[in-house]
Amino acid sequence: MISLVTRTGRVRLALVAALPCCVHLSAQTLLSSGGGPVHLVGSDLAVLEAQDVRKEINCSVTPDKPSLGFDLRYHAGFTVMVPLKDLAGDQNALTILFRVTPQGRAGEPAYFIQRYTVPPIAEDAGGDAMLQGSLDLGEGHYHVDWLMRDRLQRVCSSYWDMDAALPSKDRDIKLEMPAAGIDAAHDEQFTEEPPVARVLDKTPLKIKVLVNFAPQNSGASAMRPQDTSALVSILRQLAREPQFGKYSVVAFNIQEQRVLYRQESRENIDFPALGDALRTVKLGTVDAAKLQRKHGDTEFLTDLIQKEMSGEDHPDALIFAGPKVMLDASVPEEALKPLTDVDYPIFYMNYALNPQAMPWRDSIGRAVKVFRGTEFTITRPRDMWFSVSDMISRIVKSSYGRLSLRSTQ
Repeated sequence: MISLVTRTGRVRLALVAALPCCVHLSAQTLLSSGGGPVHLVGSDLAVLEAQDVRKEINCSVTPDKPSLGFDLRYHAGFTVMVPLKDLAGDQNALTILFRVTPQGRAGEPAYFIQRYTVPPIAEDAGGDAMLQGSLDLGEGHYHVDWLMRDRLQRVCSSYWDMDAALPSKDRDIKLEMPAAGIDAAHDEQFTEEPPVARVLDKTPLKIKVLVNFAPQNSGASAMRPQDTSALVSILRQLAREPQFGKYSVVAFNIQEQRVLYRQESRENIDFPALGDALRTVKLGTVDAAKLQRKHGDTEFLTDLIQKEMSGEDHPDALIFAGPKVMLDASVPEEALKPLTDVDYPIFYMNYALNPQAMPWRDSIGRAVKVFRGTEFTITRPRDMWFSVSDMISRIVKSSYGRLSLRSTQ
């Protein structure tokens, strides 16, 4: 199977058969959005306007229902299956063009196009080609006009409606895209965060975040985007809080017993640098000297907590984040008790996609309990939004409450 994933728009072409050469695939391109000028081949425009389902190429199109991601953007798309025998020949060229229109805004559609080349395919080839495309949306109702044509101008077309809507209980969630917004899918998690207008009439708060970047499945050999999506989204929500002005970030991996990235008290979080550091993670490989230590992972976590809580940097809150970590030995309470007199709140954002699989408190959670900290379980995007919002409210209340108390003494 040949499978390619583009960085823009995340379009995949998978040919479920043994092919003699690779497929040339260009990135999905957003031609225009919000009613901007777009120039289409006349026949393509006619197909989109006709709203007739055509099967000159025998394709099957399955729309993907919009779903809210941890990045607080709705993700939607489609999957296309085409029999390889329908693409048989020395060489073929396929073009996918689709138009997405918000309901009530017929003059503001967004157009996407994707072109790629299919290598020679035998007339008796078996199997199917699978194509996938995706895009990001804000809340709203949308209509999609979709077509695919080959070099012989044969057309496959399809049309559907889709709805991206928050349930009434989640109306307080602030999405990252405006209503009726349409954009290419954002696959890169570690892009730079735009500047934030900070609160100027109060002392900006200092936040320290310790993040265990590890896969949801402790036996996995690599981290997937879903392993980091909620953790990066938590950092972004913290980075966007106007009342926070200084950030210290420590990214670590308990399995490797290694600090991956450290950022000392800065006015923003350096997401590109964090992303570069995470690419160095090599799961399943631990230094031989570390393996000789019976409880090396517990010692690593203990040393990390002691170092980060006993330093000169005095934050207004300390936040742990990461998936559950079940170590053979717990962090010894006697090692933590000398640190329990800290006067700032401590939180644990426990990212667990399947909390039922491991319902008991993990090693980091038990350590946080020693400090009488607060633990949140994050399973869905709504959990992330409401947990972080609650945490920020507690941090602000605690920090400014302490400042008021000191000013009256």
